[in-house]
Order: sequence, then C-alpha cells, then structure tokens
Amino acid sequence: MLKAIRFLVFIIILSFLASLLADSPGEVSMEWLGYKVDTSVAILIFVTVLFGMILTFLYNMWINLKKAPNRLFKIRRDWRRERGYKALTQGMVAVAAGDAQEARRLAKKAEDLLAEPPLTMLLSAQAAQLSGDDEAAGKFFKRMSERKDTKYLGIHGMLNQAIETGDKGVALELAEKAHDLKPKTDNVSRTLFELQVQSGSWSDADGTTRKAIKNKNIDDKIGRRRRAVIAYQLSLEASMSGKMSEALNLAKRANNLVDGFIPATMQMARLLQAAGKRRKAASVIEEMWVTNPHPQLAEVMEELSSGAGVQEKMRTIEQLASYNKDHIESHLAIAKAALKAQMWLEAREHLNASILPQKTNPSARICRYMAELEEGEKHDIDASRGWLKKAAMAEPDNAWNCNQCGQVTAEWEPICKHCQGFDTLDWRTPPRITRINPNDNQRSKQNEDIVDLESNEGG
Repeated sequence: MLKAIRFLVFIIILSFLASLLADSPGEVSMEWLGYKVDTSVAILIFVTVLFGMILTFLYNMWINLKKAPNRLFKIRRDWRRERGYKALTQGMVAVAAGDAQEARRLAKKAEDLLAEPPLTMLLSAQAAQLSGDDEAAGKFFKRMSERKDTKYLGIHGMLNQAIETGDKGVALELAEKAHDLKPKTDNVSRTLFELQVQSGSWSDADGTTRKAIKNKNIDDKIGRRRRAVIAYQLSLEASMSGKMSEALNLAKRANNLVDGFIPATMQMARLLQAAGKRRKAASVIEEMWVTNPHPQLAEVMEELSSGAGVQEKMRTIEQLASYNKDHIESHLAIAKAALKAQMWLEAREHLNASILPQKTNPSARICRYMAELEEGEKHDIDASRGWLKKAAMAEPDNAWNCNQCGQVTAEWEPICKHCQGFDTLDWRTPPRITRINPNDNQRSKQNEDIVDLESNEGG
C-alpha cells in the first residue's frame, strides 16, 4: 500500500514537472574541457535522471554480488538444519520404538548436520543407552554436564546410571547437585530423599523433607510423617550413643508430629523409664491405648513393671486395659498376663470375651492362648493339642508387613530390609501362604496317570 502511494506521488511530481517544462522549456549552455553544449532544460533533466538510474542499477548489482556468498551460506545452512531436525525427530522415534541401531545412525547424522550439541548429545546418549553401551552414554552425559544449558540433563543422566549400577555413593553426590540446580523438581527431591535415608544420612533427609514441604513437592501430612520417622530413627541412634536427653527430645518430636505412631510412643516410654520417670512413661502408653491399642504397647507396659511380681504386673495390665476395656487387644492383654500369673478364671473369661465379638474363627494367637490355658488349668493335653491344630489353620496373627514387597517382620523399622522401601511397614494380617507337600504333587500325577489309563482302556 505504501509503495503504491509513493509511486502515485512520484507520477504526480513528474507530471507537474513535465507540464512546467512544456510551458517554459528554456535552454541551458555548458562549457567543459573546451567543449560547449547547448541543450534544453528538459533534455538535461532527462539525461541526469537516466544517469542516476544507471548508477543506482550498478550500485544494486554490486550490493547483490557482495551479499551473494552470505545468501548462499544461509541457504545451505537452512537446508542442513532442515535435514538435521528431520534426522533428530526420526532418531527420537527410533528411541521410542526401541530400534537402537537406527537411533544411533540418525543420532550421528543429526550431529553432523546440526551445530546444536544439546539436542544431538541427548539423542546420542539415549541411543547409546538403548544399545547397551553405558560407557558411551556416560561420556555424552558427562559432556552435557559441562555445558551450562545442558548441565542438569547431563547430571540427571549420570544419576540414573549410578542408580542402575548400584553405586549409591556417586548417586547421592549427583542427586545433591541435581537438587541444587532444580530444588523444586519433585522427582529430584524424591530421589535425593530416598538415597539419603538408604545411606543413613537422616539429618540431611530431614533437611530435604523441609525443603520439599516448602516447595510444595509433598503435602504437609506426608512431610510430617516423614519427619516423625526420621526423628524416631535419630532417637534410636542417639540412645545407642548414650545421648539420652537428645534421644528423649527426638522421641517426643516424633510422637508429636503424627498421631498413632506406635514405635515412637514405645521409644518415648522406654526413654522416660530409663530417666526414672516411670509414671510418665506409663501415662504415655495409656494415652495411646485409648485410641490405638496394640499388643506391643502392652509388652512395653509390662517392661515398665520389671522386677514386680506377676500379680502386680497383672494389675498394671488391667489398669492399661481399662482405658479401652471393650477392645479385643485389652481382653488379650489381660488374658496373657493372667496366664503368666496362673489366674485361670480371669484368663478364660477374657479369652471368651475376645472370641465372642469375632464373626470368623478365632485368630492363631487366641488359639495358642487357649491351648496354654487348657494345659495349665486342666492339664488337658488333648484339648491343648486341639487348639494348637486350630492355631495352625487359623488366620495369621497381625504383624508388621511391607506394603511394597510383602515382607513380614516382628519389629517396625523405618526401612524395609528386603526392598529398602521407606516407611512401608503396616500393622496388618499377612497373607496366608499355603505350603504344598511334594508328595501331594506326586499323588496328583499318579491319579492323572490312572485316569488316562482308564480312558484308553474304555476307548
């Protein structure tokens, strides 16, 4: 539009000048180097304009010739870039498809065509990993970690390699570097935390958890649970080192961070007992029993009465049970103490009370207690053996179960010894494992052979 307006204005000016010259043609006389030229004004203007146009044309030609190499270079560069990005895209597709050979070929092609190392190095590293060449992949990740724009990608790649090879020391160091670069990234924060707890760096793990809460990587509830578990573990370590005051403070922190944390309550009670605060220790157990009765809490309460007679221990357990008297664990705690005190009537009363509320058959623990009662009170070996048989067929007793690998353990620990999972142990009934007698398989095979033989004879 602007060019059209300019052209129109130019035509108007020329028309005006042409009409002006037509009305007043005039003459011009010039002398130069002994030559005299007489001409009209119109011709002079025409020659001047023509000369200017020739000069402009030559100038433009010179500029175009001067720019030609750069233009040719740009055309070639754009062509190489287009082919390079095409190879890069196809290489990514090959990686996704699992074609290691094609991925490495296209990675080399992209690297030759593109002057952009970040993209080509990443593809080359992925292609090397896909083909099982971890050494080559490591070199690419190392090169990437030395560049500012790809530092995080390189460190993250080396971190994954270290985790896969089981080099937890190197992995922890790389995870710390990655976390410094990307502290708000959930995956990095989680990986760093897991490596810290697996290496026993509990204080560092607590710091990482605090940052994760601050950065909204985890919600406050999960964060408090993590910190409670860490405080519990630090309390254990402090008590083993003889730092009893520090251990007690850490146990209190763990107990206050979350409700119903049975191991922390047990640890706190034992430390209070060690500090000579027996009544305070008992109150801690009693407070937990109100909402979360647990057989191991009853065991700790029994520990607090060490040195006392069986009847005094019985009264202690009865007092504990009074805080949640109708719960099955209260009945079983009293029954267990009564069996030790040989108070058969009380034991039978509470065992019967624990059986009646159950809609299914008695648990294995109840059956064992009944077997002990029959043998102890009546010396009835047959009745005792009958209950023991029921115990063998009954549902397993509650225990600490790993919710990741299913491992069963008697005591709660922050890390599963089998799968290394953090805070994965829950108090619940473990799955029943049916043991198969090898003789059963043999008998089954014999029966199948008999059936086949009969079928053949009938045919």
